[in-house]
Amino acid sequence: MKIAIISGSVYGTAEEVAHHAQQLLQAAGFETWYQPRGTLADLQEWAPEMVLAVTSTTGMGELPENLQPLYYALRDQPPTWYGLPGAVIALGDSSYGDTYCGGGEQVRELFAELGIREVLPMLRLDASESVTPELDAEPWIAELVTVLRG
Repeated sequence: MKIAIISGSVYGTAEEVAHHAQQLLQAAGFETWYQPRGTLADLQEWAPEMVLAVTSTTGMGELPENLQPLYYALRDQPPTWYGLPGAVIALGDSSYGDTYCGGGEQVRELFAELGIREVLPMLRLDASESVTPELDAEPWIAELVTVLRG
């Protein structure tokens, strides 16, 4: 299975989590594509069979600036990904209340609009509780591998 990983990061933590997820998915035998600055054209050319998004949240619950171009391209020129499996890892800080993991929620909503099937509930990594989010994501990624091998 070809898994595309997209990420949005402010300080690089979401990119670290995405890179770690890529390593774990490759070790499990999946083919992965991860280019933090990749475009919709790059993504479509690779023809993913599953999409994993890893994103932090900034401001008042918004997507990081580096993910916005791809997010808006997906929204405005939707690819034919209806029925593809997908999943989201969201990074945030629960002390921000209502906007906690808002970036991840936006991606989940976009995936739903594109017809991407959420195969696992969104993983929320809380910066106020986690020192090593990439390691904290490992059990969820292991579960994702199990679901995808289905």
